[in-house]
Amino acid sequence: MDLLGGLSRDELRFFPWIAAAVFALVAGLWRPRRFHWTALGSVLLFAALNAGAGIYVLSQFRDSRWSAGGEPPLTVPSFSGTPIVGQYLGPLDSALNGVVGGVNEFLAFKQALPIALDFLAVSGWALLLSFPLAIVAAVVSYAVARRRAADFERYRATVDRLKEELEQVKRQISSGSVVDTALPAEGEVSNVRHRQTG
Repeated sequence: MDLLGGLSRDELRFFPWIAAAVFALVAGLWRPRRFHWTALGSVLLFAALNAGAGIYVLSQFRDSRWSAGGEPPLTVPSFSGTPIVGQYLGPLDSALNGVVGGVNEFLAFKQALPIALDFLAVSGWALLLSFPLAIVAAVVSYAVARRRAADFERYRATVDRLKEELEQVKRQISSGSVVDTALPAEGEVSNVRHRQTG
């Protein structure tokens, strides 16, 4: 089933742009913190779709969409209808049809080739752009990973310190040396208040 058969030449040209933009929008909304990978993915998708479109044009080079405004296909005059000798010229008709059919295929391929090369060239430029984007995405991911590792080390150090302090408090409670840090009794608080008011 030819899914791209209903697209005109201009629609086929715009299709990779629209698909890449939709992918970037959806992936960017889904994972906004990984925008660098989303940008790289949309560029690679754009390159792949353009390469696919170029291959599609070459595989369907007989399609009339690529010959719009170009040279019309050649037609063969029929000699078999010629009076008296027409019945002898039938083989000539079939031979001419074969030759002209080959010439028409060559013309159709010649008209489709520049369109396919345009798609492949755009795909190549997108692939060239993807290399620096891949480097940027890798650097950003490395920086984020280092920051997360540093945060994890800080959290682990904090947890270890809190565990140590908790163990010290447990030891102090078990040895009964927490008397100095205990709260004052109620009578002592009232005596302090009486002195302050006096």
